[in-house]
Amino acid sequence: MYIKKFIHVGEIFVGAKPTEISTVLGSCISVCLFDKVEQVGGMNHYLVPLWNDNGLQSPKYGNISIPKLIDNMLNIGCEKYNLEAKIFGGANVIEVSHEEMMIGRKNILIAKEILKDYGIKITAQDVGGTRGRKILMRTDTGKILLKYTGKE
Repeated sequence: MYIKKFIHVGEIFVGAKPTEISTVLGSCISVCLFDKVEQVGGMNHYLVPLWNDNGLQSPKYGNISIPKLIDNMLNIGCEKYNLEAKIFGGANVIEVSHEEMMIGRKNILIAKEILKDYGIKITAQDVGGTRGRKILMRTDTGKILLKYTGKE
């Protein structure tokens, strides 16, 4: 029997006990981490790529949320070299033509950059496009169930 946990923008959750973590993504990104030895998984949900030193260091920013998710995993006994990542989201859900307005694309890039800096391998991804996603992660297996939202 799984504990169920829905996470919103700016939230991070690590399931030390078997948990089904779910969220809904548009241009936001979720990084799902799994320690294949400890069999522990965690997920974040961030809105924008970079905190610009203005206001609080909130996990709604990718460059705050991803390191914090990694730290949370390490704090409960996971090892960085056992972690693998799966990333989801980053859709261009509203029609924009200016490159600087494409927040989804920037969210994808920051996730890939930070995970590379930490030496964490991305084993799966479903990013970009124009449709939102609903994802569910089982923290004891690292398995992800994905469903698209909206019209093609």
